[in-house]
Amino acid sequence: MKLNKLGLPEKETLALATDLNVLLANFQVYYQNLRGLHWNIRGKRFFDLHLKFEELYNDSQLKIDLIAERILTLGQTPLHTFEDYVKNSKLPIGKNIHNDEEAINLILNSLSHLLRIERVILSQASEIADEGTNSMMSDFISEQEKTIWMMSAWLEESI
Repeated sequence: MKLNKLGLPEKETLALATDLNVLLANFQVYYQNLRGLHWNIRGKRFFDLHLKFEELYNDSQLKIDLIAERILTLGQTPLHTFEDYVKNSKLPIGKNIHNDEEAINLILNSLSHLLRIERVILSQASEIADEGTNSMMSDFISEQEKTIWMMSAWLEESI
C-alpha cells in the first residue's frame, strides 16, 4: 500500500477527496440557496429569518473554505466552477422562495442531504485513520443536527 505525504493510503485518499468535492459542490448550492432565501424572504417573520439566513450562509461560507482546504491538504484540487457545482450537487435549487415555511423546509431537506454525504465521508475517513477529515465531519454533523432540531421546532410552532 502506497502512502502519501500525510501517511494516508493514496488510493483511498483520492476517493475521499472526490467525495469531499461532492460535498463542496452541494455546500455551494446550499450557500447560494441561503443567499436567495435571505434576499427574498417576505412576511411577518422577515426580520428574524433574514438574520437567521445570513447567519447560516456565513457559516456555510466558512465550511466551504474548510472543505476546499481539506481537499488541497489531501493533495487534490477543489471544484471551483458553477458548472462543476451544479453537475455534482443533488440539492434542490431554491428559486424565488418568499414563504417562511417553504424556506425552512428547503433548509431542512438540504441539511439532511448534506448529513448523508458527511456520514459517508466520516466513515471513509475513519477507515483510513484520517483524523483531520474525521474531525471536520464530526464538527459539521454536530452543528447541522442541532440546526435541524431548531428548524424543526420552528416549523412545529408555526403550524
